[in-house]
Amino acid sequence: MIAAIILAGGGARRMGGVDKPLLPLGGTTILAEILTRLRPQAGAIALSANGDPARFGVYGLPVLPDPVPDQGPLMGVLQGLDWAAGRGAEALLTIPGDTPFIPPDLISRLSPAPACASSAGHVHPLVSLWPVACRDRLRGWTNKRVRSFAETIGMRIVAFENDGAFLNVNTPADLALAVEAARRMH
Repeated sequence: MIAAIILAGGGARRMGGVDKPLLPLGGTTILAEILTRLRPQAGAIALSANGDPARFGVYGLPVLPDPVPDQGPLMGVLQGLDWAAGRGAEALLTIPGDTPFIPPDLISRLSPAPACASSAGHVHPLVSLWPVACRDRLRGWTNKRVRSFAETIGMRIVAFENDGAFLNVNTPADLALAVEAARRMH
């Protein structure tokens, strides 16, 4: 089984500190759009987020806080790997909580782990399929850079044609692009 975790623990400074997954996206939210695309692919899904988990209650997901705050996204990856191991998963897909348009075949294209997505010449290190077996190695990792750890486990890079599939909503302009893309899709 492959589990998935949506990484939503960032500070969203360029968006005024809001919870980017909860931003409206043409009649839905970024998180709802991610879940629509992710549920048919993953056996279990959790959310990595700090703060009050009740704000995500309507989505019915386990919310996993970082064990050590302000240590970057690898802490969310580690929490996700531990959670996935407890469910008997062999791999964990990570998706940033501000990337609403993931492809419907993302897990099958990234399998087997370890692998991460790229598009239009850009590597997306947090759109990755991680082997659960790498969690003990990650636990002792001190470098905060995702790419550095990914390289140590032999992460393959898988090219995707659809550049819009990995649009990150980091700024108000990005949100406007995402809203327009959602409008065209629905």
